[in-house]
Amino acid sequence: MCFYVCIEQAVAVAGAVIGGILLFVLIGMTAYLLWKKFCCLLSYEKLTSSVKTTNANAFFQDQTNPEMQLKSTRSRSVPFIIPPTLHGRDWINLTNEEQVQEDSDPYMIPQSGPRSSFHSLGACFLFHEAGAYVVGTINPELYKFPEDKSETDFPDGNIGRLWFSIEYEQESERLLVSLIKVRKLQPPADSCSPFVKIYLLPDERSCLQSKTKRKTLNPQFDENFVFQVSSKMLLQRTLKFLVYHVDKHKKHHLLGQVIFPLKNEVLTDDNKLVIWRDLEKENLEPPSEYGDIQFSLSYNDYLGRLTVVVLRARGLKLQEESHAVGVYVKVSLMNHNKFIKSKKTAAVLGTPNPVYNETFSFKADQTELDTASLSLSVLQSIKGEKTLLLGRVVVGPFMYTRGKELEHWNEMISKPKELVKRWHALCHSM
Repeated sequence: MCFYVCIEQAVAVAGAVIGGILLFVLIGMTAYLLWKKFCCLLSYEKLTSSVKTTNANAFFQDQTNPEMQLKSTRSRSVPFIIPPTLHGRDWINLTNEEQVQEDSDPYMIPQSGPRSSFHSLGACFLFHEAGAYVVGTINPELYKFPEDKSETDFPDGNIGRLWFSIEYEQESERLLVSLIKVRKLQPPADSCSPFVKIYLLPDERSCLQSKTKRKTLNPQFDENFVFQVSSKMLLQRTLKFLVYHVDKHKKHHLLGQVIFPLKNEVLTDDNKLVIWRDLEKENLEPPSEYGDIQFSLSYNDYLGRLTVVVLRARGLKLQEESHAVGVYVKVSLMNHNKFIKSKKTAAVLGTPNPVYNETFSFKADQTELDTASLSLSVLQSIKGEKTLLLGRVVVGPFMYTRGKELEHWNEMISKPKELVKRWHALCHSM
């Protein structure tokens, strides 16, 4: 019995010893962690409430005064790490108005003389116990909005430029047109009193007219106009602006026009488009027998691409004048009088003066320009009847054309990558 009692006492003593050792280890680890945390806290400086925002202003003001020196608010125990990109650089205290600059650093802009607080705001600083050091500057040129050159850059031969805005109200089916301004008018006399007429084609019987601005080449209108047009017909319509000058005898002289088709625009209540266009001279010559067509040609010799921009036609002899009549243009590329490819515009309804503004491109090697030609046919389609040819014109090299058509082709070749625009008379058969 005594033997078992001794064993139980030995086990109890051993358990107590082991428990004491574990408790001692736990207490030691806790003390070690608390000590480490306390040491870390000692290595940083606590921010006090005495630091005001005025100190920051005082810092930037001191930058402009070479006699005042920066005072460090950091403890010397705070570790200071230099970014890897700045290793090897000689640090210079800026309290003497000296700048850190390396010729190999294109992002730092040298400045001479005392720097204002504005320049200090554009600099990036590193703070150390000895003061502040410039590590780079912000280039304000990188954050400027693109300069609007629409009122300064005018091409040679420009006769004026017109600004306007358009917006469409779906619920009331109203087209809102704001006439903003016109610049750089070229009147026949020294003085100019301009006004603008606005049409919504194909209706040329009615127009809206602005007020007349007296004795100015740069009138500011800021007038609003409303056209009632259904959403179904909106994309078939075209805005036409005619700019006139009133002379001292009250006679009206047309200075230029702007034609703006609506079919390629996204018009909504919350999408107000502000647009400018250069004025064009109106073709004052009477239309030819079968009408005329205006288009632009361009050839890109690098890409081997022939571009045709079908702009508009006028004076077409429609077989039946009706809103159901559709007129479109078919553009065909020929080589050695063999058909290669054709494309056509969308049909414009109910007008002998349709506006298209559609662009087409064809692949054509530069060696083929002496044997290739373009045929533009104006066609009329009537429901239930065959398509009718209203007129046709061919432009190309000397092998196929003469006169204005040949001149247009040769000018396109002589001015690569540039759009060459011309009017051409339509012929009924060629």
